[in-house]
Amino acid sequence: MSNNTNNSGNSVLKAYFAGAAILVALLTGVLIYTFIMGDAANFEGAGLKPEEIVEKGHPKNLLGIIHKGGFIVPILIAVNIIVILVSIERFITLAAASGKGNAEQFVRNMQVTMSKGDIDGAISSCDVQKGSLANVVKSGLLRYQMVVKNDQLSRDEKKSAIEKELEEATGLELPMMSKNLVIVSTMVSIGTLVGLIGTVLGMIKAFAALANAGAPDTAALATGISEALVNTAFGIIGSTLAIISYNYFSNRIDTMTHSMDEASYSIISNFQSNHA
Repeated sequence: MSNNTNNSGNSVLKAYFAGAAILVALLTGVLIYTFIMGDAANFEGAGLKPEEIVEKGHPKNLLGIIHKGGFIVPILIAVNIIVILVSIERFITLAAASGKGNAEQFVRNMQVTMSKGDIDGAISSCDVQKGSLANVVKSGLLRYQMVVKNDQLSRDEKKSAIEKELEEATGLELPMMSKNLVIVSTMVSIGTLVGLIGTVLGMIKAFAALANAGAPDTAALATGISEALVNTAFGIIGSTLAIISYNYFSNRIDTMTHSMDEASYSIISNFQSNHA
């Protein structure tokens, strides 16, 4: 009963994580943009009123330059923070799903134990290993023990029951492992598109400065180009981080899925060999 309660609580927390991460990232992006990058110390204020320093002052450092990127910057900061937060959450979740020991070694040990006919020993090793792979193997082994003792089922029915149990257990574990990865993959596109929007807006300002009658406003021109380049850079950085994160975790999930398939095949093969 307590395990069900804990699992229910964990599911609720995971369900709200994505929304909370997005809100925290957006709030953090606004705060960083306003109070850190927008600090008056980051701009030259000679001849300007205190309230005009940030708006009209020339940037003194990188933070000031980034701040000149405009209102798109906090959104792009949020994109980067979302990717980082979700990546940390996925790393922790997949580490727990992998179990305490090496997954490949666990499968090999399980195969050796089963070849000796020690199903109870294989189940005990699952309790030690823990994680998604161990959960799938344990479910299959428990059903293995049940059907072997049931003389009312034919050999094919027993095999089908074991296969069904393994498929259901795998189907329950896989969504948990891939959860929230869709957010990371979405950030790949959002980072690029939002950065492109900022780039276009910056270039519009730059060309508007060039279009001024007589002498172009060099300050406005520089601000427009700065906004365009800063947003381009942030968009590329966010998309790059998201691609690396998505591919890394997808590869880990594929590896774990392969281990589950290998373990399931071993259980079915052992049943067929010992119950011909």
